[in-house]
Amino acid sequence: MQVSKGTVVTLTYQVRDMDGNMVDQGADPISYVHGGKDINVGLFPRLQEELEGKEVGDSIEVELDPLEAFGEYDDELVMEEDIELFPEGVEVGMVLELEQDDGGRQLFQVAEVNEDSITVDGNHPLAGVSLIFSGTVQNVRQASDKEMKSSVPEV
Repeated sequence: MQVSKGTVVTLTYQVRDMDGNMVDQGADPISYVHGGKDINVGLFPRLQEELEGKEVGDSIEVELDPLEAFGEYDDELVMEEDIELFPEGVEVGMVLELEQDDGGRQLFQVAEVNEDSITVDGNHPLAGVSLIFSGTVQNVRQASDKEMKSSVPEV
């Protein structure tokens, strides 16, 4: 069976930066609904394009620029806030879910902790980074109606 819209695809993979440094070893295979309604749940669109028509055992290696992956780095997502707004024990590297002005919630990583303030960064850790994705198709099967509606494979 070939990778096409309406299939569930399972891949083994690795992700490196352009210098060859390992970003994600791909310890566990990933599965996604190819051409699903919600691309945010699946694989990056460029990777889905490259996988179209592939079969079990086929491999791809794709260079992704930041806009095809996690986006450009946005300085406006880095904010320094009063330390009083945070719970005690906040440390650099922690990820916090914070409420936005519009009532929505977003993940921020603590970038710096000072005596009076905390700097948080809402960018994905790989924002602004070009990546090399290497993957091999391990399985392809027809997606169920439920999987197509949710864009989430049942594993």
